[in-house]
Formats: sequence, C-alpha cells, structure tokens
Amino acid sequence: MRRRISRRSYLRVVAAASTLTIIRPASVRTYAANEKINIGIIGAGGRGSANTRGVASENIVALCDVDSRHLNAAARAFPNARTYTDFRKLLDEEKSLDAVVVSTPDHTHAVASVRAMRQGLHCYCEKPLTHNVKEARVMAQVAAEKKLATQMGTAGRASEEYARIAEIIRAGELGDVVEAHFWTNRPIWPQGFDRPSGEDPVPEWLNWEGFLGPAPWRPYKARWPEGHPVYNLPPGQRRAEVYHPFVWRGWWDFGTGALGDIAPHMWSGIWWALDLRAPKRVEVVDVSGPVTEMFPAWSIVKFIFPIPGTNRTVDVYWYDGGKRPSPELVRMQNVPDSGWIIVGTKATIGTGNQSLASFAGVPRTLPRYKDMYTSWLEAIRAGDPDMPSCPFHFAGPMTEAYLLGNIALKLGQAIEWDAEAFRITSPAEGNAYLTRDYRKGYEL
Repeated sequence: MRRRISRRSYLRVVAAASTLTIIRPASVRTYAANEKINIGIIGAGGRGSANTRGVASENIVALCDVDSRHLNAAARAFPNARTYTDFRKLLDEEKSLDAVVVSTPDHTHAVASVRAMRQGLHCYCEKPLTHNVKEARVMAQVAAEKKLATQMGTAGRASEEYARIAEIIRAGELGDVVEAHFWTNRPIWPQGFDRPSGEDPVPEWLNWEGFLGPAPWRPYKARWPEGHPVYNLPPGQRRAEVYHPFVWRGWWDFGTGALGDIAPHMWSGIWWALDLRAPKRVEVVDVSGPVTEMFPAWSIVKFIFPIPGTNRTVDVYWYDGGKRPSPELVRMQNVPDSGWIIVGTKATIGTGNQSLASFAGVPRTLPRYKDMYTSWLEAIRAGDPDMPSCPFHFAGPMTEAYLLGNIALKLGQAIEWDAEAFRITSPAEGNAYLTRDYRKGYEL
C-alpha cells in the first residue's frame, strides 16, 4: 500500500529538494478597517487586464508591461499608478507594496513571483503557475516558508461544480474511480511549426528584451511569411503573429501549450476529490509530431496517479488539438470539442453521462470558497495562507503533474517520475527539462 503523504511532509520534501535559502518568514501585517492593500501589477494586458479589474477595489500602486500599448491602457484606468516596462525595476523601487498580481507569459511567472515573494509580498499568479516543474516546486516552497497568501488564477476550485464533483467522489457514489478523461478545443493559436527565418525590427511599443526575460535570446519576428501553412489552419487557430500577443503559448521557450492553458482549470475537481499528488508514470498515447520549438498540433497523454491511502491508481487522459474520447465513452454521437468524464466502478459522471444533478442527495461536506480575487484579498488581511481557493500549496503539486506531460511530449515517450527524489527515473535525459537555463538577470 502506498503511504499517504501529508501536506506538512510534502513541504519538507519540497524544502529538501530545493537549493533555495530562505532568509526570514514574512511578518503578518495588520490592516485597519477599510485600509486598502497596495498592489503592483506585473503584466497589465490580456489576462492581466481582467486580473487588474479583479483587484481594483484595492490601491493599484504600480503597473508593468513590456507592451506600452497595454501599459498605457492600464494607466488610463489607474492614472495614479507609476508605470514600468521591467518588473525587476518595479520590485526594486516600489517599497510600499503589500502584494503583486503576475499575469505575464508563462515563462516569466515564477521569475517575477519568486522575486516578489522573497521580498515578503503576497502573490496572485495567473495559471499555469509556472513554466517548468522545478519552478512549481520552488513557488510552493517560498510561499510556505514566507507564510504568504497566494492564489493561482483559476476559478475551478472556487466553483460549486468542482466542489460537488469532489463531494460525489468522496461519498463513494461512483465506486472506485478508475479513469478520467479531459479534452479541450485548445490550441486556439498556431502550434507544430518550425521557427520562421529572418528578423523584423522590434516595434517601439515593445520591450523585446523584457518579453524574452529568462528565455534564450532570439530575433524578433512580427508575422508569419505569406503563404506559410499557418494560414491554412482553421479560423479559430489561424494567427498571423509569431510571438506576441497571445501566440507565445505555442512556443516551448515561452508557453506551456494546451496542457498548461487548460489542465489547471479542468483538473481541479478530481485533484481535490482524490487528494492527488504526483503521477508515477506519464505516457504519450498519440501525438501529431515531435516537440521541437513549438508544441505539437495535437496530442493524447495518459497520466497514471497513485490514489493516496489506497493501493489503487487512476488513469487520467488528456486530449487536445481536436482529439476526443470515443462516442461510446461519451455516449454522444457528436462529441463536443471540450468536456470531461470521470469513470467509476459504479457510475460515470460528466459530458454525455450522468450529471451532477443526479446526485443532489449527496451532502455538502467541503468548504465553499469565495471568488479567486476575494478569497486572496481576504487571506492577505487575515494573514491566513489557507483561505484562497487555489493557494500555491495546492496549485504547485498539480502544476508539477501536468507539466510532466509536456516533458513526455518533448521526449516523445513515456516517463517514470519519483516526486520525493525530484527525478525522472526513466529516461534519464528527461531530467534536463525539469528546469531551464536562465538568462543573466532573470535567474530564479
């Protein structure tokens, strides 16, 4: 039987696995009635715009974005906030901050968040939590050691739907859960191509050096060349831009592909229900082609998770790029482009199967969280790191798990994972992808 690892034991493992030196825990600040939290915004466009609105009740002290168009739009909404195009300068100069909201591209999430947390700042970080597996472990460690209120930007665990999924499973209504299937319409950006040749002038509105951040330097390229196969993609995926905005998600150096974009949302219910931690094996079931600089156009990946407290495992299947489970499994002739199914020995719930409403009599036994912004802000005021719906001690291990799927895709083969040793036991070359080489000035 596999021994169940408590969160406290897990954090000890995290501490042992990291080379970080923690100087001191953050002191808990007290807030007067109606006193506002001083927040710095790192990444003001895209999701950053929505996240800024989510915390707009507080005092937005500073704004940062590498794209001055996004920065200027945010500055018009918050005219008293100071503006930056380099998050490092913001963190160096803004001494009144209590917290940061990080909504940069994936590859800069951990670099900005860890630097902020080491300064004692509470942190909201957009999903996926990090770009690589080691960063996810470090994020969880630093948040715990500094006793900070943290939140990964996903609404899943705060939803009634995901709480009910967890309650139904824990009540034994499905019997033993044996497998789960999650599929998505992502990518809705180009993937599966080689880097276009040539170089374009960097536009005056873009800090290209800041955009690259910790990633290796490469020349700026604005658009795919005319006649490139990218223009033959379906309309929902066809994009002329090469790197910015948004399409960075398809590049290994900057994004985490479809898995990183959607698994943080979809996995929360089963992760919560079964108290999952780490897969022991990740298999590439099928894939459109190798991961070179971009993620493949489509993939099917299987994660094998031990279920804590039992001698059983659950197989979690992931589909993207138009791939879907069979109509027989979904019980629908036309399987929708996104959905989920959780299969038990007694019943199956999800798309095309029994709905959550079928289990209305199952008692409500789990906590209900406020929305992802409110729960984080209230946790800061209360000095309680457990109040947010998706704190880093929950999001960190889940992020490690789904990002292992990207390593399996990169290698094009199955990997065996030892979470306690923080090591891919087979094949050994997979360990090179647990972290990255960071450009000078952007080290973790």
